[in-house]
Amino acid sequence: MITRVKWVEDRVFIGTSGSGHGVVMEAKGPGQGSVGPSPMEMLILGMGGCTTFDVVHILGRMREDVTDCEVEIDGVRADEDPKVYTKIHAHFKVSGRNLKEKKVAQAIEMSAEKYCSASIMLGATAEITHDFELIDVE
Repeated sequence: MITRVKWVEDRVFIGTSGSGHGVVMEAKGPGQGSVGPSPMEMLILGMGGCTTFDVVHILGRMREDVTDCEVEIDGVRADEDPKVYTKIHAHFKVSGRNLKEKKVAQAIEMSAEKYCSASIMLGATAEITHDFELIDVE
């Protein structure tokens, strides 16, 4: 996979993925506005996308009637350089009809331990935890 990142100005960069999709990133500094996520925020976003995709896909294969799924990720970084993530907590909100708690827990575990490459890579430096809530829809 080949990606490109081009400096625009100041601390603003444009990244282009191997599939041709672009994203504006900003390495935030004191007094700077925000035109896009920082590169480190992109890592957490990538993990969120990866694990949410897994959970929805796995629950679909389990024949669970999922209508919505989101994950809120709280990342804590080291104080000293390199400021790697040291703790990451993922809170899933899974909505659907008659969802089985055991299956949702299993799907999240499968993502965390086997399928989500981003979580597994970040887990090399960070303690990753997760929990979830079920939202029953009619």
